[in-house]
Amino acid sequence: MARELQSVTEWRDVDRARFEAEVVPLRRPAVLRGLASAWPAVQAARQSAEALCDYVRRTDLGKPVPAFLGPPQIKGRFWYRDDLRGLNYQQRLAPIGELLDVLLGVQHEAEPPAFYAGAVPIAENCPDFARDNRTDLPGEGAVPRVWIGNRATVSTHFDMSENIAVVVGGRRRFTLFPPEQVGNLYVGPFDFTFAGPPVSMVDLRAPDLERYPRFAEALETAQVAELEPGDAIYVPYMWWHQVEALSPVNMLVNYWWDLSPRKWQGSPFRTLMHAIMSIRDLPPTERAVWRAWFDHYVFGDGHAAVAHLPPAGRGALGEMTPQMAQAVKRYLIDDLQR
Repeated sequence: MARELQSVTEWRDVDRARFEAEVVPLRRPAVLRGLASAWPAVQAARQSAEALCDYVRRTDLGKPVPAFLGPPQIKGRFWYRDDLRGLNYQQRLAPIGELLDVLLGVQHEAEPPAFYAGAVPIAENCPDFARDNRTDLPGEGAVPRVWIGNRATVSTHFDMSENIAVVVGGRRRFTLFPPEQVGNLYVGPFDFTFAGPPVSMVDLRAPDLERYPRFAEALETAQVAELEPGDAIYVPYMWWHQVEALSPVNMLVNYWWDLSPRKWQGSPFRTLMHAIMSIRDLPPTERAVWRAWFDHYVFGDGHAAVAHLPPAGRGALGEMTPQMAQAVKRYLIDDLQR
């Protein structure tokens, strides 16, 4: 991209207390320089790609894990076919040690196949790695996951969780957009995605502003960070981010966690899909009515909206407990099965 983007704010010497008190409340991305510089895996990576792979291979239990493999022609961009009815890569299962051998074998090729394995739980596959390479910054429930590959690009997407990503080997470039840029990112299908959340349809490496003109507005808000081994980045809830691996052999460990871990509340994204199904195509006058209802009960002060009712008579409009959530879910299931 010709445009020079704003750099993500950098922090150093961040411990858990400082992270929770100073970084998280800003609700903005943050580069955490040198967070994992003492990790044995990072020290191995600073020697060479071979040293890193040897280190990880010694901790691997040999369980098959899913990996994506694409032809050299895709140039690391795992993506849809032109008709959006298929993908430009295939998925394979193989142990981590075998995947590392593949990476080392093609690292010097001028046009290697595109390759990465992502979101692999470390403790289940490399328990000694998980024990010896760790940080206490993530919140409760965070599970360390490893991402291994060559010069692969994970297209602009979001996570419905907090995220810390630690570069172990190679170099990574993160490009991030605030959540409110959703209207300028030209989001792809909701129900046919690569690995969960939908992605922006814009190729960040060569954006087509004739086809996607509002993306120029998104670029005005974009932030970028390049990370070396031992560096980390904090990506807040729902911030859009593209991740580019810039080296022939790359490894990253990330942690996802929820600030408000109430799984019983259900997924806001699924609620959005339900609203699209039930409200989006109503006549304009009816949609306007439901906008007022949502503003009153959801996006306004929903508790104040029922203050005129005695607490015992508020039902599902009152305090949402796990028990009440189950009753609401039964109500919804009844409706959805008609």
